[in-house]
Amino acid sequence: MAAPAAPAALPAARATPTPAPPTAPAKLDWIARSNQNAQLLLQVQAQFQPERAAFAGIAGLDEQISDFAPGHDQRLRDATARAQAELEARLAVEKDPLVAQDLEILITAAKRQIQGSELSEKLQVPYYSVPQLVFGSMRSLLDPQIAPERRPAALVRLRKYLGMDGGQASVVQLAEAETREGLKKGLLPPARIEVENDLDTSAPMIAGVDKLFQQFNITGGDEVLAEMHKQLDAYLAFVRKEVLPKARTDFRLPPELYAFNLVEFGVDIAPDELARRAHKAFGEIQAEMQTIATQIAKQRGWKKSDYRDVIKQLKKTQIPDDQVLAFYQQRLAQIEDIIRAQHLVTLPTRPARIRLGTPAENAQQPAPHMIPPRLIGNTGEQGEFVLPLSVPGKSTQKYDDFNFDAAAWTLTAHEARPGHELQFSRLVETGVSLARAIFAFNSVNAEGWGLYAEAVLLPYMPLDGQLISLQFRLHRAARAFLDPELQIPGKWTPAKARAFLQNEVVLSPAAATAEVDRYTFRAPGQATSYFYGYTRLLELRDAARQQLGDRFDLQKFHDLYLSQGLLPPDLMRKAVLAGLR
Repeated sequence: MAAPAAPAALPAARATPTPAPPTAPAKLDWIARSNQNAQLLLQVQAQFQPERAAFAGIAGLDEQISDFAPGHDQRLRDATARAQAELEARLAVEKDPLVAQDLEILITAAKRQIQGSELSEKLQVPYYSVPQLVFGSMRSLLDPQIAPERRPAALVRLRKYLGMDGGQASVVQLAEAETREGLKKGLLPPARIEVENDLDTSAPMIAGVDKLFQQFNITGGDEVLAEMHKQLDAYLAFVRKEVLPKARTDFRLPPELYAFNLVEFGVDIAPDELARRAHKAFGEIQAEMQTIATQIAKQRGWKKSDYRDVIKQLKKTQIPDDQVLAFYQQRLAQIEDIIRAQHLVTLPTRPARIRLGTPAENAQQPAPHMIPPRLIGNTGEQGEFVLPLSVPGKSTQKYDDFNFDAAAWTLTAHEARPGHELQFSRLVETGVSLARAIFAFNSVNAEGWGLYAEAVLLPYMPLDGQLISLQFRLHRAARAFLDPELQIPGKWTPAKARAFLQNEVVLSPAAATAEVDRYTFRAPGQATSYFYGYTRLLELRDAARQQLGDRFDLQKFHDLYLSQGLLPPDLMRKAVLAGLR
């Protein structure tokens, strides 16, 4: 249900590919040449955002931290602009069409990096959730799939965040100064709903760092952890005293910033047109749900047959928390059997990874999500489907949306197989250029495939699984109009949006709250990508059927689609239709 998780609260990196079979030496040659071009942007990322570069797989950066010193945004833009100029010069003389296309991907990524940075600096007060940043950074190094010899770097990195090793001042000092400067300039302050959420969820993330150091036996950390608590407590006091009173009650973004977000996520149509399509689909999906709900109620002898009542009835039989993981692993095995029997897509021979989220992870990312594997120099690391059962905050909110039998069908299909886990493993296992593996990411492709994966499996689910799968599709249609319409003054309020999701989509209060948080401050615009990506993928499949006629093979179509990585919709359409000839 959520986009693949990033390792820390840092400016977003990209990810994607268009692979070539290992048996095609000509393609391998162009990939090698393309990768030389990608090094220009990777070097910029390694210099200014080494934590994220290390998470992607660039070696030798584990002990480095991002540049937070005054002027860091301009320094990053300048370095990116220099790389962009060199990439444009190389494009002007490039003869190979595939290398040229990768150069265009890299140039577009550079331009958007600069544009997004300029917009943020021009419009918004710089504001950081420092506890989230620190926890995410530590979590990216302290993980069972990370080589043990890399893990001590977490202590070095944490000391640098705290200013204990000389060099730049502590991140807390730099973040406070940057926020104060932005407030002094009269820029748009953060939304109150965001600041309050950060204050409410910081404790489990800070505690999460302690638990990681204990779990992975990081020696010599007691003094550093004590200093971390001291500094982060002081930072939260600063947020309460100086930021919260000036936070804005209106969460809406400036229109140009919201429009930029949509483009970044891959949405290439106007928000009002997207909302119109989503409203129409919402009514159509409700009708489908009602037909199935009536059948379920009749079969089970339930008096109430409205889809809302049937879903509430299904939710009453909850799987105990200590049995949820085993249940999902068993459901995954059932789904894999269906995929093989129905020849839906080619599966890896290795098992997928599923686990429950920790309280700290649930505070950072309250929705089910997939943590992607290392995309550069992967030595066997796998993506991981992480399932939260509750959301920490002022009080812990318990989900009832994921831990019942019928929900496990569609959620496993989306996050594991044939959804995100398979999608990202294909990026690693097929072999692609770095331009397409790191810099072409768009959420429309990623989340469109996740929602499509649910739909492909739906005909083979039992009736209750089909109803909940349609409920999840209804949810994504709701996202595609609630997210943009919340940006329209007077259209929706967060409270009305939460009530709508609880009443019409039948989400729990915890899930409805997490949803509206996503629309309003976590990632405004991103939630629209599921519905839009799904519709674009259906259009592509229809075009492929028309092109091939009786020769159309669904498994071959899916395998070809996944082999292209996360290309934007228009490039993906061209690549797939050309590959089917």
